[in-house]
Order: sequence, then structure tokens, then C-alpha cells
Amino acid sequence: MSDTRLSPWRHLPNAISLLRMALVLPVAWAILVEQPRMALGLIAIAGVSDGLDGFVARRYGWQSRLGGILDALADKLLLVACFLLLAWVGLTPWWLALLVCGRDVVIVAGALAWRLLIGPIRPEPSLLSKACTLVQIVYLLDVLVAASAWSALPQPPLEIVVALLCVASGIHYVLHWSLRAWAIKHPSGEGGAR
Repeated sequence: MSDTRLSPWRHLPNAISLLRMALVLPVAWAILVEQPRMALGLIAIAGVSDGLDGFVARRYGWQSRLGGILDALADKLLLVACFLLLAWVGLTPWWLALLVCGRDVVIVAGALAWRLLIGPIRPEPSLLSKACTLVQIVYLLDVLVAASAWSALPQPPLEIVVALLCVASGIHYVLHWSLRAWAIKHPSGEGGAR
């Protein structure tokens, strides 16, 4: 029986993640030229590809550190681009777009600091972070559905939920990774009683 980890197809999940990154430009263009239905269709393709690359990677044991990074990066690029461009065309408030982007800047800065001061980092999204991403996606889809003149959920409550989850998950990341860094730099028993 052949080992699927050596298959030439083992890079397929990463290729799908790169394809999702490539979809960011057409989605951005669709938002800028006020074609929300086209943007929704492209985002749907990105969503299906996100599920597909994860399924294929798990099913055949093709997970990799690079794959985890590419998957997270593809999601973040799409979300950040959508929030900024929807704010640019006036479909979402700037304060919310900047809050979403600010949270991601804090997380990326923390990951870089960890890499420089401690060593390699393995992405570990928390449940709170996953909930934050899910609500951001629901909110963006709702904004695009409303712009397409279809029915949509009321946006002010969704905006508040997105903002609260951004703040909560950002604080959680800072506290969680700061405590882990402290534990690594100051192992228990070091510098005991004098």
C-alpha cells in the first residue's frame, strides 16, 4: 500500500489555499465596481475551496505547517480586503473595518514577536477566534446580500457582535500568548527561594 504523504498530489491543499488568495483581487474589484452579487459568488467559491482544502489535507494526512499558514493567510486577506473595501464604498462603517484590521495587526505583530524572541510558532486558533471569524463572515455576507437588494439581517446588532468578538478575541490572544511566553522564559523553579 503506497504512502499518500509521498503522493505528488500532497501539495493540492496548499494550491487550493493559493487559489483562494488569488480570488481576493476579483472579489475586491467586484466590490469596488458595486457588483455585490458577483462578490457573493466569488466569496462562495472561496468558502467551498476553504472547506475542500481542509478536508483533503485531513483525509490524506497532507497537513503541514505551511498549509496552516497559507490557509489562515488566505482567510485573513479575504476578510480584511472585504471590510476595507466595503467601508470604502460606504456599505460598512470605517470604525468597524479598522477594528477588524487592528485586531489582525495585533495578532500578526504578536506572532512576529514570538518568532523573534522565542522561536517557531504554530497557528492555534482559539474557539473565540473561530467564532469571531464566523461572525465576520456572516456580517460581510449580510452586507453584500443587502447591497444585492435581497433580504438581510439587521446590521447594527451584527456590527456590535463583530466588534465585541474582535475586542474579546484580541485580548484573549494577547493574554494567552503573553502567559505562554512568560512560562517559557521563566520556567517554574527557576530562581527559587534565596
